[in-house]
This record gives sequence, C-alpha cells and structure tokens, in this order.
Amino acid sequence: MRPALAFGRFRGTIGGVTIEIINTGSELLLGRILNTHQQWLCSRLTQAGYAVTRQVLVSDRGEDIQRAVREGLSRADLVITTGGLGPTCDDITRERIAELLGRPLMFDAAVSESIRSFFVSRGRPVPPRTRVEAMVPQGATVVPNRQGTAPGLRMEAAPNPFRPGGQRSWLVMLPGPPRELRPMFDEEILPWITRQFPQASAFVCRTLKTAGIGESNMEELISEPLRHLTDAGMDLGFCARVGEVDVRFVARGSDAAAMVAEAEAITRRLAGDAVFGEQDEVLEGVLVRELTRRGQTLALAESCTGGHLAHRITNIPGASAVFLAGYVTYANAAKARTLGVREETLREFGAVSEAVARQMAEGARAASGADWALSVTGIAGPSGGTPDKPVGTVWMALAGPDGTEAIQKLNRFDRETFKFTTGQQALHLLFRHLVRKAG
Repeated sequence: MRPALAFGRFRGTIGGVTIEIINTGSELLLGRILNTHQQWLCSRLTQAGYAVTRQVLVSDRGEDIQRAVREGLSRADLVITTGGLGPTCDDITRERIAELLGRPLMFDAAVSESIRSFFVSRGRPVPPRTRVEAMVPQGATVVPNRQGTAPGLRMEAAPNPFRPGGQRSWLVMLPGPPRELRPMFDEEILPWITRQFPQASAFVCRTLKTAGIGESNMEELISEPLRHLTDAGMDLGFCARVGEVDVRFVARGSDAAAMVAEAEAITRRLAGDAVFGEQDEVLEGVLVRELTRRGQTLALAESCTGGHLAHRITNIPGASAVFLAGYVTYANAAKARTLGVREETLREFGAVSEAVARQMAEGARAASGADWALSVTGIAGPSGGTPDKPVGTVWMALAGPDGTEAIQKLNRFDRETFKFTTGQQALHLLFRHLVRKAG
C-alpha cells in the first residue's frame, strides 16, 4: 500500500484558495495539438502551495467559453483561461469574457505600441488584424507578453454576479502558445497569486529526479524509512515517466522544511546515484552543467537512436562548452569508416554487440579528442530481431579517462519510446561515472 497520498491528491485545499483552469481551443479537442498547459500549470501551482480543484477543456465556440467561465466564477476564487487571445477569427476568449461580465472593450494605445515594436524589431510589417489584441476589457490589468503580441489580462469580478453573495473572484487570461504562456505565468502571474492569496502556513514541495530504479522498486526502497515522516503528515508521491521516476515530498506547517529536508537526505542516501536532479531538471541539463564545471568534454556515437542523444544535449543552453561532436553511424560501413570499428568485429559479433559498442565509443573519443564518449547500438524494431538478439536489444558503452564500460539493456517499446529510454540509460551511465569521480 502506497504511503500517504499520490501526486495530485492532498489533504484538504492547498493554500486555502480554490483555483480552476479553463483551456480553450478546438484544435486541442480534435487531438491536433497536445494540451500541455494542464500539466504545466498544475505543477507550477502545486510547487507554490496551491491546488487546482477543477480543470476543463472547451472549444473555441463563444457559448462554450462563456458557459465554462460562468461556472468557474460561480465556485472559484481564481479562474485561469488559456488560449483565444490572438488576432485570428477563432481567438474570441477576450471578447466573450468581456461580454459575459458586461465590460466593454477599450483600445489600449500602450498595448498597440508594444505590438508595433514587436514587428518592427523583427523587420516585419504590422498586420492590421493585430489591432484586436490591443482591445482590453474595461477595468482589466494588462499583463505584458515579452515573447509575443497578445498580452495577458487580469480582471477582478467584485461583486461577482455568478457567486453566492457576490463573493469576489479573479479571472486571469493567458495566451495559448506555451513559449508565451510559461514565461508570462512565471514572471507575472505566479508572483501576483502569491501576493493576492498568501499562504496561511509554511508549505514545502520538493521533487527528486531519479533514473535506473522503477517506480515500485523506488517505493519499496524508501517508503518504510520515511514512514515516521508520512505518519507525521508529510505526503510522499511517485510519478513514473519514460526512463525516470519523480519522487515528491510535500509538507505543511512549522516543521515542513525540516521534514522535507530529512526525507530528501534519506532518499539520496538510499537511492545513491539513481538521483540525478531535482524539481524540473532534465538529465542532459545536469550533465552539461557538471561537465562544464569539471572542464570536460563529450562526444557521441549513435546508431539506433539516430541523433536523438545529440538533439537532447544541444537543447541545453551552454552545450557548446562541452559537446564536441556527434556521429550518427547507422550503417555498418559508416561505423567502420567514421569510427574505426573493425570489419572482423562486425562480421563476428554483429552491429548490436558489446564489442561494437566499445569500439564505437573508443573511436568517437579518439576522433573528437573528447574526455568522454558515449555510444549506442541496438534493434529498435518492430522487425530485425533474432532469438539471441530480440527486438529492443541495446548495447551502450562509455569511453573515458579510465577505460571503457559497456552495458546491455532490453527496451521493448515503440521506436520513439525506445530512443528516449535508450538515451536516458546512456546519459545515466555517464552521470554515474561523473558521480563516482566526484566521490
């Protein structure tokens, strides 16, 4: 039985404030775009000590938007909408909410100038339709959008015509694109929420990122050693992701910081190098940071992952300080020509073998001059497997200052999941070596 409560379920209303989120967008309902707002916003609010009590997704139809907002305002202290603030004909969230609350739209010259500057700075003409983005409901506060043109909006409903006794509610409207919504929420909205709805008691939420240990095994490893803390009121949660498991500690009250610190220390001691980071860190980001701190460099030799590892590394700002080269050697001839894998090794053991993985890593290290070189070679499927090497078989190797280590894995997934899982295992292999060096 899992101790305490899993993610997303807490004892009572966190923060003493009811929050609802309304995501708008017919493209989300059609499945054309993944709705990432629901997970991201809930995560940010939870970390700050607030819980979302309800979340809905509605189409771009005006009546659907108004119905969802009316229902939200009838219950919640804070309603957050996403999407529908842009310049196109289906962006009607601003207009329909203004109509619902009886707030006429007013032209805002400062917003119009901000939009004009956005396009001028990029050498582009200002589309006439963007004028609609400068229309602001009467009494609303403009929230600047530093990544786009549609500003966010913040409105107070007081008295609230939809809530018993006219009890006040707040309404926040955010743009739909994640690259605009996320910095706006972090820089403007979340600080405002913490001021508007201060916490009644201390709240601490901490997440440890782990790899190499499954969710059930992680729970078995730490649940009993943490029992005295969960019995005292700390919530312990686990969230399994592809190639990793999040372990989250949540506590309230005057002892919250001490309880979470103790839980973290116990987990790090028991899980060891399975713990690679915390909060929202990703493994590749941790590696770039650690290699930079050590003044060391990395090269990659990929076969079955087809450049996926290099893609992840180069997504991290500052990767150029540590990443020297990536070799995608899908064909055997490329492995031999580019990385120096011996023809006799390929004939005797096949491309998916310990010997080839070792020679790929060592060849990449020699060719690039990097301190470390990772290699991966495997069978992604769905065909190509044999009784001795079934689909999902992977060999990976790490060549470094003290020699080469190779490990075998069996990752029976679809091709995309296979690539990510294999990449996670390879990156974790490097992380474990860096931890040992540090120790």
